[in-house]
Amino acid sequence: MINNYQRIYNKLLDYYGPQHWWPADTPFEMMIGAILVQNTSWHNAEKALMNVEPYLDPERMEELRTDELAQLIRSSGFFNIKAKRIKAFLDWFKAYHYNIPTIKKLGKQTVRNELLTINGIGRETADVMLLYAFDKPVFVVDAYARRIFYRIGLNMPTSYDTFQKQVEDAVPSDLQVLNDYHALLVEHAKVHCKATPICEGCPLFEMCEQRLG
Repeated sequence: MINNYQRIYNKLLDYYGPQHWWPADTPFEMMIGAILVQNTSWHNAEKALMNVEPYLDPERMEELRTDELAQLIRSSGFFNIKAKRIKAFLDWFKAYHYNIPTIKKLGKQTVRNELLTINGIGRETADVMLLYAFDKPVFVVDAYARRIFYRIGLNMPTSYDTFQKQVEDAVPSDLQVLNDYHALLVEHAKVHCKATPICEGCPLFEMCEQRLG
């Protein structure tokens, strides 16, 4: 019998198709975007990314003063805090000579633990970096996943790690599956499962305890 987490993935994939995430040209751009999107919309983060585009190389970005970087990313909100977080991330990345293949050779938990020591990098940000920059199969727990699974009526552990393990135990530990799963949940939350849901035509309608209509 297919479990509910797998059913959700299958239905969303059939409805929306592969998402080809993360929307970035390079892994470095992806990681900077993951910091910029904290506590703001992707639209605001994307504007900030456009401003720092000439510096989307770790060595060039390192040369920027923190206050200069802050002004460039102003549109992302909390720009002074995020500039410091990016600088702290660059310090960690520099220890690996900005070499992503070197980091990919490390174990998933090793990289995750190191990312979590960086000021301002929490579990969600660390996991999107693991998934989309370092090719580590992880399920990303975010507000969209919680909203969708809660409305469907699934058990919702408050602990991030417990929730993550619950989903990872239910679906294949496959990089492409987990890559698409996160992206599909984000897309579904934007199209149908909004704060005020649009239930008509929802691919998860029959599964949902809180469906309208």
